[in-house]
Amino acid sequence: MADSSFDIVSKLDRQEVDNALSQAAREIATRFDFKGTGASIEWKGEKSIEITASADDRASAVLSVFQDKLIKRDQSLKILDASEPRQSGTTSKIDIELKEGITSEDAKKISKLIRDEGPKGVKAQVQGDELRVSSKKRDDLQAVQQLVKSQDYEFAVQFTNYR
Repeated sequence: MADSSFDIVSKLDRQEVDNALSQAAREIATRFDFKGTGASIEWKGEKSIEITASADDRASAVLSVFQDKLIKRDQSLKILDASEPRQSGTTSKIDIELKEGITSEDAKKISKLIRDEGPKGVKAQVQGDELRVSSKKRDDLQAVQQLVKSQDYEFAVQFTNYR
């Protein structure tokens, strides 16, 4: 019998992030507490977002609105790498980088966890920015998924290619 397998990945759904950004921008444009603050949120390149407002607290409030929209769209907040508010002339800005992919150090940590605490006979191998987990028993794979979900990593974790 062939091994069953799945991939552990850290990917973001660009369309969902774009929709969350559009919704946040609409809400900011219509909310009374943002009137006259010059608050805005927009794409700045392919994988970064910029928040602009007249004060640090307003910029942080825009970030909070954006995070709420992401949560409603089932996106993990771990994909965001937001900077502290910084002054830029008369405005305050927050730069947000979108994180995607599992670094080789993080993949090694997950692989070690699976070897140490996971069921016997489960193999994990690093393939680029993802981790392939395989075993003869599907129950063991489900146990590994529960084990990985129970850990608190600094990146979003999804399971794909379940075969």
